[in-house]
Amino acid sequence: MTPYERMKWMQRAGVRELPHEKQHPAIQWGFMLCGLGPDQPDELAWCSASMNLAHALEDYPITGSAAARSWLLLGTVIDMVRDARGRFVQAQVGDVLILKRGDGWQPGPEVTSGAPGHVAFFDGFHADGRVLCLGGNQSNAITQAPFPAEHVIGIRRMTR
Repeated sequence: MTPYERMKWMQRAGVRELPHEKQHPAIQWGFMLCGLGPDQPDELAWCSASMNLAHALEDYPITGSAAARSWLLLGTVIDMVRDARGRFVQAQVGDVLILKRGDGWQPGPEVTSGAPGHVAFFDGFHADGRVLCLGGNQSNAITQAPFPAEHVIGIRRMTR
């Protein structure tokens, strides 16, 4: 199984934030892989923790960081050239997308920590041209969600 397939499995298993004082064990495990303690609340941003978990379970390299932008330091850089419809030409389903979080100015891919970001697997394109992302901490769960293609600051392909 690839990390992308593992994330699909975790989505089907219903990995999501739990109400009140409860914490989801898979999210906690991801936090521990990031060097955070076992008592981190699952309301803390956990997109990178879920990516670390999906990669670790399939014996792929991990960043060991809760920072989404840490994924800019791992894997093979994929060119972000877009076609006339704005779609990334070289991206493949299962590649790792690193995105800026929110609107307004943010540093580019040269900043790998200390700046807001999001990380998820590339899962295709929405009909309106947005990228479909499969990842954690999307509506408090592992889901597929669309994001503006303009928010992508890096694409990485992971290998063992």
